Amino acid sequence: MAKKILLLLCVVFAVSFSNVQAESPSNLLQLDEISDEALQLTKLKRYEDTEKMLSYFSDQFLKATAKEQIFSMDELRIITVAHNQALQAVKNNQASSAEKVNSVTKFRLVIDAINSTHQPLWTAMEDQLMVTFSQTKAAVKKQDPEEFHVQLNTLLSQYDMIYPSLKVDLAPDRIQKLDERLQFINQNSTQVFSEKGSQKELDALQQDFKSIFDEMNEDEADPSLWWVIISTGSIIILTLSYVGWRKYKGGKEKSIKERND
Repeated sequence: MAKKILLLLCVVFAVSFSNVQAESPSNLLQLDEISDEALQLTKLKRYEDTEKMLSYFSDQFLKATAKEQIFSMDELRIITVAHNQALQAVKNNQASSAEKVNSVTKFRLVIDAINSTHQPLWTAMEDQLMVTFSQTKAAVKKQDPEEFHVQLNTLLSQYDMIYPSLKVDLAPDRIQKLDERLQFINQNSTQVFSEKGSQKELDALQQDFKSIFDEMNEDEADPSLWWVIISTGSIIILTLSYVGWRKYKGGKEKSIKERND
C-alpha cells in the first residue's frame, strides 16, 4: 500500500509541475508563430496583411501578459520598441521593401530570442557578419575608401538588426563593450581606414562577435531533458529513502521481536 501511495505522489507532482509550466510556453509559441507569419507576409509585400498580423500580435501579447508575468521588464521594453518600429515601417509608404523587411526581421528575431532556449535565429547572421568584416578589411588593404564605407555601413546595419536580440541574450556589459567598439570605429572611420593602430579595433570587434557566436552555437541540454533528469532523480531519492526506512523499520521490529523471545 505504501509503495502505491509513494508512486501516486510522484505522478501527481510530475503532472502538477507540467501543468504549471504548460501555459507560458504555449503563449510564447503563439507569439513566435505570429511574428514569423508577419515576416513572411512582409517578404511577399503583402503590407496590409502584415499590418493586421502585427496588430493581432499586439492583441495576443496584451492578453498573454495580462494573465501572467511571462516577460521581464527589459523584455517588455525590447518587444514593445521592436514591434512599434516594425509597424511604423510597414505603414510608411516612403520606406523601401528592404527597410520594411529589415524592421520586421528585427522584430521576428527578438521574439525568437525570447522564445528559444538555445541557438536563436539571430545566430544565423554569423556568416553574413564575418563576410562583412572580411570585406571591410579587404577594402582597407586595397585602400579603397568608398568600398570601406559601404562595408562599414553594412556592418552597422547588420548590428542594428540583431541588436535587440543581443540585449535579450547577452549581459549588459558585453553589449556595452560592443557598442563602444562600434561607436569608436564609426566616429573615427577615417582614422581606422588609414592607421594600423586603429584597425586593431576592427579586429577586436570581429573577435568579440566570433566569441559570442561560438558561445551561442554550443550545444545546450534541452530544458525538458533537465526536467526528466531532476524528476527521475527525485523519484530515485524518494524510493531509496522509502526502501531505507522500510529496512530500518523491519530491522527494528526484528530486534524487538528477538528481545521479546
